[in-house]
Amino acid sequence: MDKITIFVGIDISKDTIDVYDSLTGHFQFENNQKGFCFFKKRLTANHWCVMEATGCYHQRLAIYLYEEGISLSVVNPLVIKRFIQMKLNQVKTDKSDARMICGYAEEQPLLLWSPEASYIVECKRNQSGIRLYFKQRTALKNMLHSLLTGGQAKGKLVRSIQRQIKQLDKEIDLLEHEMEQLIRSNEQDLYSRLNTIPGIGRKTAMILIVSTNGFRDFESASQVSSFFGLAPNERSSGSSVRGRSRISKIGDPLLRNHLFLCSFTASIHNPQCKALFDRIVLKGKSKKLALIAVCNKLIKQAYGISRSGMDYDPNFVGRLN
Repeated sequence: MDKITIFVGIDISKDTIDVYDSLTGHFQFENNQKGFCFFKKRLTANHWCVMEATGCYHQRLAIYLYEEGISLSVVNPLVIKRFIQMKLNQVKTDKSDARMICGYAEEQPLLLWSPEASYIVECKRNQSGIRLYFKQRTALKNMLHSLLTGGQAKGKLVRSIQRQIKQLDKEIDLLEHEMEQLIRSNEQDLYSRLNTIPGIGRKTAMILIVSTNGFRDFESASQVSSFFGLAPNERSSGSSVRGRSRISKIGDPLLRNHLFLCSFTASIHNPQCKALFDRIVLKGKSKKLALIAVCNKLIKQAYGISRSGMDYDPNFVGRLN
């Protein structure tokens, strides 16, 4: 007789974890090692745990369950949110969320979760630090500009801000150099091939590899575009609703900005991207729309190169074009 899978919905917060399954109902334990051991004792080989990706909070439990050999799926929180809305559930508590996650697991197909490679995790931490330093540097530059515009070109405050900006520049360079060393040690081949694409620079290549796990987490280039928030969303219904198509802007804005800046160079020096840009502009469309199309073209080229194992070919007119 086949074993019956018992799905376990898990809702994680900073201090506590709420769990629900159809056999034992709801229970709660602490979000620490002691609580993990208590939870593990209640599980059998038939249990399949399902949780949302909740930033740093879900990582420890997910890795613990994976190392203990427990079947586990980690689901995008937006997917769970849409499922709850579809069920017209009006209650919003940790207990009800755990129950709805369990219901989602019972109705929808699931993928087994496995942790990311250690170098990807380390690179993502560096990315978070770089993003924070960029925000701080921008705030300091704005304050410095305000002081200089107001005629205060000298003084302790101006010199202090200038020192802080220089220090942040050094820290950003240090983290970027460490990221590059990690990627060269683990993804040298892919990193080198991405840099052969006209328009994609060193920093963008690194962010692409880290954000997509070397493009291994996606089945198509269109999925990558959607993940980065660059896929166009059409809004139309019947004869009355004719909304303008816009990109979703879901995903990492840092990578979107990098790709958009790359599109300026690619629209000049990348033959396929230049042909696409010129074709869209000749149709009377805006240059911004053409540049967004170039961003998606760069993603297609990067994805194609990651799958083919070949360098960029300016004369290739197959699926990359």
